[in-house]
Amino acid sequence: MTLRQSLFALALLLSPAAAFAHTGHEHAGVMAGLAHPLLGLDHLLAMLAVGLWAAQQAGAARWALPLTFVASMLLGGLFGFAGMHIPLMETGIAGSPLAFGLLVAVAARLPMALSLGLTALFALTHGVAHGLELPALTSPWRYALGFVIATAALHASGYLMVRMLPQVAAPLLLRLAGVASAVSGAWLLANSP
Repeated sequence: MTLRQSLFALALLLSPAAAFAHTGHEHAGVMAGLAHPLLGLDHLLAMLAVGLWAAQQAGAARWALPLTFVASMLLGGLFGFAGMHIPLMETGIAGSPLAFGLLVAVAARLPMALSLGLTALFALTHGVAHGLELPALTSPWRYALGFVIATAALHASGYLMVRMLPQVAAPLLLRLAGVASAVSGAWLLANSP
């Protein structure tokens, strides 16, 4: 993938044309689960940013951050399936692109426990939202499979984008992507319920 293609793909993924509302729930099962992370701008930006941030890390953090996000999100989904709500859930969801975007923009390498804790906390809020929005007459397990696959794919997309960028341009482009995510997150946070 060329630099031009990478920039175009990044621009499309960060475009405000992506749906802000959590639409796409007219599907059932795996399709509904796949749609949720892809059609909610807050989810899409946060999950891509986790992949970008993971690519900036060294060692085990490269796989531990995305894995922690997916596992914590799945746990949150189970809470949501049970009808549990968590305080400040929408704030956590809206704030996650801001937080992860800032971490990418400054290329933060935090202590592993802190990185995993932040990742798990934000992922939990996303998971509870996924679980609470389980479409009627849909298998929770198929729906969960869908949102886990979509989330892992978004993490992998962010990670691979970084790996495919030319080494010379990668730091600047990553910082710009982080700033774009953070600005979008700030807007989402200011407009969250």
